[in-house]
Amino acid sequence: MNAARIGVITFPGSLDDRDAARAITMAGAEAVPLWHADHDLRDVDAVVLPGGFSYGDYLRAGALARFAPLMTEVIAAAGNGLPVLGICNGFQVLCESHLLPGALLPNAGLHFVCRDQRLRIDDAGTAWTADYSTGQEVVIPVKNADGRYAADRETLAELEGEGRVVARYLDLNPNGSLNDIAGIRNEAGNVVGLMPHPEHAVESLTGPSTDGLGFFTSIVKGLVGA
Repeated sequence: MNAARIGVITFPGSLDDRDAARAITMAGAEAVPLWHADHDLRDVDAVVLPGGFSYGDYLRAGALARFAPLMTEVIAAAGNGLPVLGICNGFQVLCESHLLPGALLPNAGLHFVCRDQRLRIDDAGTAWTADYSTGQEVVIPVKNADGRYAADRETLAELEGEGRVVARYLDLNPNGSLNDIAGIRNEAGNVVGLMPHPEHAVESLTGPSTDGLGFFTSIVKGLVGA
């Protein structure tokens, strides 16, 4: 059986594209490099928007990346069910692209935060979280300056009422996100945005845990029917 092909987009200022590609490879899929200025998704089965500082975070984080030529293809494909994961800056790009509701604002303390973070997986029913169980607690690093999730009351109530909060911060909210939200999904469940970095928690040698690998094995198993 051919391996699943998962694309990783590189924007100017991306930092974690190689780490995301490595995590995808460890999960058993083929990592396919995608360039922000292209219009070709190269027949991938899923897409990861990695962390970093796309376009230098000018204007605001993710705002310019939303207009990258390749995002036109991602938006259309996501609407047709393509699984998409946005990590940190990728989450910001998804919100700016209106693939996910709300926005990521500067951290409450106005400081860059980098720490190992306890999370709870609140929705194990997405394409990216199926290898977890609902309520499972994990440790995954966070590193962001604009990670404070915010939305209006109606949107927040909709996310909570429909069970679309994918993960929440435990013990300490590192950035002031409303309702301790660390990640959310769209209505269909194929698009997930996550502020912590699962690609940095895939092996015991370098990460605080291997808890992040499940985001990648989830999509791989779903794509190959394992």
